[in-house]
Amino acid sequence: MRLPARLLALLSALALTIQPAAAQSILRDAETEALLRDMAEPLVRAAELDPRNVDVVLINDPSLNAFVAGGQVVYLHSGLINAAGSANEVQGVIAHELGHITGGHVISDGGGKAAQGISILSLLLGVAAAAAGAGDAAMGVIMAGQQAALGKFLSFNRSQEASADAAGAQYLSRAGITGRGSIEFFKRLQNMEFRYGYTRTPDNEFYRTHPMTGDRIATLTDTYMADPAWNKPSDPVLEARFQRAKAKLFGYLNEPAQVLRTYPETMTDVPARYARAYAWHKQAFPEKAMAEADALIAKAPSDPYFLELKGQILLETGRPGEALDYLRRATALSGNQPLIATIFGHALIATENPLNFREAESVLKNAVARDRENPFAWYQLGVVYAANGDTARARLASAEQQVMNWQMAQALRSAEAAEAGLPRGSADWLRAQDIAMQARAAIERANKRR
Repeated sequence: MRLPARLLALLSALALTIQPAAAQSILRDAETEALLRDMAEPLVRAAELDPRNVDVVLINDPSLNAFVAGGQVVYLHSGLINAAGSANEVQGVIAHELGHITGGHVISDGGGKAAQGISILSLLLGVAAAAAGAGDAAMGVIMAGQQAALGKFLSFNRSQEASADAAGAQYLSRAGITGRGSIEFFKRLQNMEFRYGYTRTPDNEFYRTHPMTGDRIATLTDTYMADPAWNKPSDPVLEARFQRAKAKLFGYLNEPAQVLRTYPETMTDVPARYARAYAWHKQAFPEKAMAEADALIAKAPSDPYFLELKGQILLETGRPGEALDYLRRATALSGNQPLIATIFGHALIATENPLNFREAESVLKNAVARDRENPFAWYQLGVVYAANGDTARARLASAEQQVMNWQMAQALRSAEAAEAGLPRGSADWLRAQDIAMQARAAIERANKRR
């Protein structure tokens, strides 16, 4: 769901079709990921997909957007979480995006494929012109010789959106989740359209990747009101979890002054304290940040995420020894959640006490075994391997981190060095070979494109 707003927004939305999701910054947080997984699971099952194979990934982008880009992954922008008023609204978005997945709606096939080859270059030129301040020239570049291709593509995409709307409504119904949040979210989009002066004209409707929002609201309202779940209240526990995760994200991403205006000290609920803890921490007021964390822990002494917050503040203010107890408990209470365990491993290493390195190695090996897509965990594991004199495995850990960060030349060198020092035929030796092959293939592909 993209918000269409004037030329630059149009260009950005269309340019997104040629930007890999991996190129955007991914936000990872144990609490938020658990929330999104729990919000999505009933919808994923309703879509007859396996929850183990479907991921919901949070992108650090302030725009109000969500998308799929092939595979079984739903990408949500942080701006969407910030704009949403409830968990139920986000569930409506997730249901819609699952409709794209089950419908096989990927930009590289179908109608998109027919238009893509002759439209991408002009779209890129249009973006360049707009960036230079020549908005009219940008539209001219797009329109010159591209109207037929663009029309074919947008018509195809509008049909996809209508199909995803219908599928999303079906999944919400099967899961017994009200569609009220979905309608509320569409109304937010409509209000933003009005704010940007987007009126219904033939030209505007043509240059859209989605059906007109008012039409969608009318159609979906009739569908949802006829569903038995329409008057079913939202899960209050899920809603409370959403509000605190939303505030946590707001506190982490926004300027401290803005956070303190939105969540002034007169507010003493959990979301407000969560947001302020991050604001104070970013402003280098550790005592105020820890006071907020302590207030949260006093309300729920066994909450692993509150303990994680306190430990993180202590660690990042140069007190890793004091952080250990909080992070050890957070790791245990979260069932050894890999992201929390990684922070714990980091704190153990940061004490610079060799007696803690064996525990750090164990904690970090368990973390990467459960979540291999964690570059920071691999980096920390490499540090502890090096401290223990295990140079070959330190190079292997570096290769794991580098290949995830698309540093293919460095990954190849690290993998080859690791392979030379590891026992031939061992699992780690085979892994070093795999990384070397992957990096070498990526380098060759890049060279061919030049």
